[in-house]
Amino acid sequence: MNGGRERAIVSTASVPRLPSHVRIQFDPVRQAHAVLSPEKVFWPNEVSLDILRRCDGKTSVDAIVSDLVRVYDAPQEELAGDVFAFLQEWSDKLLVRL
Repeated sequence: MNGGRERAIVSTASVPRLPSHVRIQFDPVRQAHAVLSPEKVFWPNEVSLDILRRCDGKTSVDAIVSDLVRVYDAPQEELAGDVFAFLQEWSDKLLVRL
C-alpha cells in the first residue's frame, strides 16, 4: 500500500501540509474547488476544503481543530475525530504530509 515507506500517524502535534504535487484549484465550470494530484482529481466538500486550506506546514492539527470548532460551533471531540480520520486517510494516500 505505501511502497515501503513508514506510515505517518496523525497526532495533535502534527503539522500537515500539502505536498508540492497537490494543489487546490477552483473549477469555474463546476463552481467548486478541486484538489489536483497527478492523474487524480478530488472534489472535497466544504469541511474537507476548510481542513486542507489550513494544511500550511505551520499550523498544528490541534490548532486546526480549535479553529474549526470555533468556525463550525461543533463539539471538539466529534470534530477532532473527523479531522484526524480525514488527515490520516489523505496522508495514507500521499495527498497530505504530516
